[in-house]
Amino acid sequence: MKLRERCLMAAAITLAFALVAAAQTPTAPAAGGRGPAPRLVLSVTSTGWPDGGEVPMRHAGRGDNKSPAFEFHWSLGPNPGTAPETLQTYAVVFHDIENSTNKGTADTLHWSAFNIPGTAKGLPEGLGPGELSDGMRNGPGIMARGGNPGAYFGPGAGPGPFHHYVFEFYALDTKLDLPATATRDDLMKAMEGHVIGKAAYVGRFHAPPQ
Repeated sequence: MKLRERCLMAAAITLAFALVAAAQTPTAPAAGGRGPAPRLVLSVTSTGWPDGGEVPMRHAGRGDNKSPAFEFHWSLGPNPGTAPETLQTYAVVFHDIENSTNKGTADTLHWSAFNIPGTAKGLPEGLGPGELSDGMRNGPGIMARGGNPGAYFGPGAGPGPFHHYVFEFYALDTKLDLPATATRDDLMKAMEGHVIGKAAYVGRFHAPPQ
């Protein structure tokens, strides 16, 4: 084989190996990373009990019936964030997901509140009934039945299996204008199209055996 042909063959082999190696080498991500940018996410914490834990009698309808304290947190990916500029108010819907109402598919709404100021860092323990001085309004729930002022009503499951109670928190880009007679459906429909953040906190409860 002539020298020129041997050189060309060696060059071709070297190039082939280089291409294979390049194909097997992971490509470094482009500057700034790939995928969608992280978004602001709402979460809540409470000193009353750990998320998913047992609700103490202090916050139970069968006990002291004090609404628990909550703290609001915003995060951007793994890092703490600040609340969105469009945030106007928060709302909370508290329900027993294992108790059906009127033999239907709807669960039991214990308490709701809305127009919690967007500047709030959370909710203090032991909220009062009706409309509060900061503009927060207690909405539909057990205590609001029969035209009474809305107020917190804690877990009340009797002895037996635990019931799971869920606090759903909504961050809204609006203030809600609802009458005192508003229903759960009215509240949910009013929030539709305005939710910019949502979080949940769960508690379990059953009464001690007699």
